[in-house]
Amino acid sequence: MDSILDLSDRLYLDVADFAHSTPHWFQWLAEVWTEAGLLLFGVLFLAGWWRSRDGSSRMMALALLAPLATAFGYVVSESLKSLVDEERPCRAVVGAPTALVECPPYGDWSFPSNHSAIAGAAAIALALSWRGLVWLTVPMALLMAFSRVFVGVHYPHDVTVGLLLGALVAFLVMRAAERPVRSLVETARSSRNSAVVWCAGRGPRAHAAGHASPSTEQPERARHGAY
Repeated sequence: MDSILDLSDRLYLDVADFAHSTPHWFQWLAEVWTEAGLLLFGVLFLAGWWRSRDGSSRMMALALLAPLATAFGYVVSESLKSLVDEERPCRAVVGAPTALVECPPYGDWSFPSNHSAIAGAAAIALALSWRGLVWLTVPMALLMAFSRVFVGVHYPHDVTVGLLLGALVAFLVMRAAERPVRSLVETARSSRNSAVVWCAGRGPRAHAAGHASPSTEQPERARHGAY
């Protein structure tokens, strides 16, 4: 275990030195990405929900579960963080250069990285609900995890465990809750409440009916034109 931590310390120093050798604009991008990445994941959650309104009940269920599974990933990570009192490397590593962002206060422990847990959870949850998105979400999560080491507030092992933990929790939540949430979606889509139906979507039948309506109107207009 000590050898792993020593390796993590050395990797942290290497990344920190590299960070300070990069241009200021690149450092600024890394600082912004540590937070902006979370916002982009939120936008993808909304886009996934919107595209699922005309999709199957399973598709909508997974789209609704994606942010919930991500929230579970964060809760598990935060719970573990409260049990492991690991000091931030920006205070603990001797000889480390100054972090690019303000070092979190004492008591805001380092292990695991909540940002990385959220990113890992969001990446897997979105990949399960929107298969073609995996080529975007996984690189996003990896970049977010790396950025936390780059700006100097986490060890490499913090972000590695955070990514894996968040991804695992999201996968389990998505698989375990898919069937009951799908039943709720089917119930919502048969509701008489228009707001509920709007949120859950009408599903592929309504979408197909919308595309079929112009063709069904043409014979009707032809009959009227014959008189």
